[in-house]
Amino acid sequence: MRIDVHAHYYPAAYRVLLQRMGGEAGAYPLGGDTQRELDARFAMMDAAGVDLQMLSVSSQLPYFDREANAVDTARAANDLYAEVVARYPARFKAFAVTPLPHVDACLREIERAFDQLGMAGVTIGTSVIDRSAVDAAFDPIWAELDRRSAVVFVHPAGLGLCSPLVRDFNLTWPVGATFEDTMFTMHAIQRQLPLRYPQLKIIVPHFGGVMPMVLPRIDQHEAMYLKNPPEPASATARRFWYDTVGHGSLEALRCACTAFGADRLVYGSDYPFQLHEHYQRSVSYVRDAGLASDEADQILDRNAARLLGLQS
Repeated sequence: MRIDVHAHYYPAAYRVLLQRMGGEAGAYPLGGDTQRELDARFAMMDAAGVDLQMLSVSSQLPYFDREANAVDTARAANDLYAEVVARYPARFKAFAVTPLPHVDACLREIERAFDQLGMAGVTIGTSVIDRSAVDAAFDPIWAELDRRSAVVFVHPAGLGLCSPLVRDFNLTWPVGATFEDTMFTMHAIQRQLPLRYPQLKIIVPHFGGVMPMVLPRIDQHEAMYLKNPPEPASATARRFWYDTVGHGSLEALRCACTAFGADRLVYGSDYPFQLHEHYQRSVSYVRDAGLASDEADQILDRNAARLLGLQS
């Protein structure tokens, strides 16, 4: 079963609400909820042999200092996602979003998302406004997700690491997103998230940024950021899953497969930021990378289904 774990959905009503609350809504081609957009999406999925997309909000996260704004926006997003999944259950499942940084409200929305709306997991930003997503204050959220053996899809928050050296040079999305992926993974390793919450299934996008290239480095410099870890940092890094959004880079895919193992890679497209021939390439480049055929099959058609409990 070919599952695209990294696909975004931008209902018009959500974009309007997010903007009204003070967030950045954006406007993206073919990522919304008109029938034309959905038909075009299904056609691209069919052409690429994709059975199912896991929908998430991308960086349009309902993270607001004012709790009421965060709660109202998160609930609206989850209701809209549940609605489209109910309309097209064979093509979509969804990752719920939570009203961070408000912990008690998040716990209530997690309960509603799983127990009432039937969500397949949760999505979380690499950072929450200007705080790490693994800040100790958020431990009750991670603990509850662990209790539920939840799949957590991480996505760059689009804040450029809160750095003017990224934002002021218009690098937030060209490279800042992958820096955010790396930052999240290293924060999670530092706080030993996969070891403290072993039932969590965390997917980091874009091969985890530069993580495949720095595993020996983070082991050699471990004393600078870890105290008496129970295992090497590189071993903890291999406890995450990583999606294959690499914009067709065969070298990046091969590096990630060598670093993490084929069993830790799951197919993702970043729809609608890769459309038409680029969407097809998000699949075909996995076949073109020179991996063993069984490794390519694992990555494209088996790993995500097993991770999400959706084996056909």
